[in-house]
Amino acid sequence: MDAFILLGSFIALMLVGMPVAYALGLSALIGAWWIDIPYDALMIQIASGVNKFSLLAIPFFVLAGAIMAEGGMSRRLVAFAGVLVGFIRGGLSLVNILASTFFGAISGSSMADTASIGSVLIPEMEKKGYPRDFATAVTVSGSVQAILIPPSHNAVIYSLAAGGGVSIAALFLAGVLPGLLLGLTLAVMCLFIARRRNFPKGRVIPWREALKIVADALWGLMTMVIILGGILSGIFTATESAAIAVIWAFFVTMCIYRDYKWRDLPKLVHRTVKTLSIVMILIGFAAAFGYIMTLMQIPLKITTALSSLSDNRYVILLLINVLLLVLGTLMDMAPLILIMTPILMPVILSIGVDPVHFGMIMMVNLGMGLITPPVGGVLFVGAAVAKLPIEQVVKALYPFFGALLFVLALVTYVPALSLWLPGLLLGK
Repeated sequence: MDAFILLGSFIALMLVGMPVAYALGLSALIGAWWIDIPYDALMIQIASGVNKFSLLAIPFFVLAGAIMAEGGMSRRLVAFAGVLVGFIRGGLSLVNILASTFFGAISGSSMADTASIGSVLIPEMEKKGYPRDFATAVTVSGSVQAILIPPSHNAVIYSLAAGGGVSIAALFLAGVLPGLLLGLTLAVMCLFIARRRNFPKGRVIPWREALKIVADALWGLMTMVIILGGILSGIFTATESAAIAVIWAFFVTMCIYRDYKWRDLPKLVHRTVKTLSIVMILIGFAAAFGYIMTLMQIPLKITTALSSLSDNRYVILLLINVLLLVLGTLMDMAPLILIMTPILMPVILSIGVDPVHFGMIMMVNLGMGLITPPVGGVLFVGAAVAKLPIEQVVKALYPFFGALLFVLALVTYVPALSLWLPGLLLGK
């Protein structure tokens, strides 16, 4: 009955249109009333939920990504990717995927990736003879890499939701190989489609022009080196690397590229703060919701229920994948991480799955939810940029869903993809 009151009230509030963050907070209040917990205890949980030093990484990474996204970085990354793969048949689709890889390693945001890369490449791909819906499908599916490749904001949220015991640095490193595998899988599929549909080749860029493009893009690409290099060398933590990334992004955008006007900077900061205020409210209310769930022993009951279905690790992981894939189509990524991580953590620990590995499983699952209707935020952004109906984009995405499911299966059942790099560089 306890679980019905808490989860039922949350679902009911969602169904009447209440924002997820407020639905979490109000259902936590209802749950506290039901089990007779003082509201003061709930307020303490909300405050302590956002009073964590590691959370500072989120606003810094978001601000660094926003500065680079609006400061001309996406155009330079597209040009750089064009030097590397643009001359191949179907090369512009490969440029799209590779540019998403680079930009994702700077912004850590799939929505920023889709908006920035899509605004440059979707019109260009259509101009060169690619169908607009195909160009949009490549853009939105390629942007899922930003969730995996460091610096991923969602990896920071997962670390928090897991109780702070999972290293952010380990999660960043764990996402490298799955992210690159996703990009490679999409690239191979695009090459196959390009050959079947006879998409055009791009031009081979002369050496002199190529060197100029590479030199121009290197300033932005240094952001990746600063973030990962600083963490791995021990010079600074993941949170400190985010602050350094903001300083570097500001310097490159305002002093090197100089495409962004100083008068527009306050508006950018205002948009960033507005976004972050929503995230922090969500995190605080999710902490209270998780506290009530723990008191009601909901995670323990779910662990017992799943264990009763099967004691096979692979079967339980399959069931978890199906659950996350379904939920990912109905709710945004951040609240799902905050809600489901405390519930599923005891389950995966009971079957011997490493929390870092499970973080990558969750990222790929919920990343697919971002490009799946009816609540796929990245899908909506891509369709808006391309000026296409959602139904047309979803139809073009069918083969890309297959590629993502293939990557999900590999990430789920080959733990070394997630754990080899953290083990090699961090000894974890």
